[in-house]
Amino acid sequence: MPAVWSAIAAHRWFILAVLLLVGLGAWQGVRVIFGPAVVVDQVRRGSLVETVVASGHVETPYRVEIGSQITGTVEEVLVQEGERVTKGQPLISLEARELKAAVVQAQGAVAQAEARMRQLAELTLPSAKESLTQAQATLLNAQQTYDRTSHLAEGGYATRQALDDAQKTLDVARAQKRAAEFQVYTASPGGSDYVMAETQLNQARANLDTAQSRLGYATISAPRDGVLITRNVERGTVAQPGKALLVLAPAGDVQLVLQIDERNLGKLALGQKALASADAYPDKRFPAIVSYINPGVDISRASVQVKLTVQDPPDYLRQDMTVSVDIDVASKPDALVLPVRSVHDLTSGQAWVLGVKDGRAVKRPVQVGIRGNSHIEIVDGLSVGEIAVPANSGILTGQRLRSVLP
Repeated sequence: MPAVWSAIAAHRWFILAVLLLVGLGAWQGVRVIFGPAVVVDQVRRGSLVETVVASGHVETPYRVEIGSQITGTVEEVLVQEGERVTKGQPLISLEARELKAAVVQAQGAVAQAEARMRQLAELTLPSAKESLTQAQATLLNAQQTYDRTSHLAEGGYATRQALDDAQKTLDVARAQKRAAEFQVYTASPGGSDYVMAETQLNQARANLDTAQSRLGYATISAPRDGVLITRNVERGTVAQPGKALLVLAPAGDVQLVLQIDERNLGKLALGQKALASADAYPDKRFPAIVSYINPGVDISRASVQVKLTVQDPPDYLRQDMTVSVDIDVASKPDALVLPVRSVHDLTSGQAWVLGVKDGRAVKRPVQVGIRGNSHIEIVDGLSVGEIAVPANSGILTGQRLRSVLP
């Protein structure tokens, strides 16, 4: 025995090499006889959602260009680009010395017109009424004098001259009464003096409103809540009507504008739900809804413009920010699903898989349905529990293999 062990020890490396060759030969023999071991995919039931993936940018449904309604020099810019503003918040102030002077002048004109109205009511009209009362009394006295003189003249006790004087006095009293009545009428509401004074007051007030409005235009305010995304004004700039000084993105609904491959147009519909994420915040996702599909196709890019509404946008979203969107275009809660990697020729319309029968790979045609990110629906050709060989396994039709479930 010692001699045997000594011989084994002397040839131990040779024996080890022989054992390795025998093992390798056995392993190769198994591969030749039974084929290689391949991890296969199994058909299962499960929920499946088909999505259309696209990228785009953030945009408000519309943007407001803010400018000046009058020509003036910018005195101060009160906001910065990117700042959030509220409705009515002052944004730009213009030089307003001339406008303030115009308001003071208009206020003086209003005060004069109001004084004229008070003069009519407190002085002119009462004086005219007193004059009318006096004229009525004078007319009554002249009428009585004329009646007495006429009666005496009929009896021969008064001369013709006295009667003529009485008639003249009566005529003058009547004229004075008519003049006093006219003065009362013109100073009363509806009279010419009153209407003229009232018109002057209304004009003065209208001029004051205009002057105050123009003074208000010297302060340019935010028309609504939002974010200022563009600023084209500095101190000393001459602002003119029609020239945009600021651009405001109104607060509220936010849109995601996408360009989607026209091949997916038939899968899209209004109201479909989607999940989006900003490229700057890839771990934060927020919901959106398809709200617009352009009826035309961009021929240069072979794409369709699609807009999604974000009704509750997160605070970190910014205008023109790049986003990635997954639109749910179809879903099935209980479908036969198989990993996409095991299905061949999907785009040809004649999809097939490599099944396993009697230890060999066999080609089996299948009919597919909706397609998710990693799985696809099997409508016909396979049943639950059947297996398929992944396309990247290198197995050919008819080749032996040993299927291994993951």
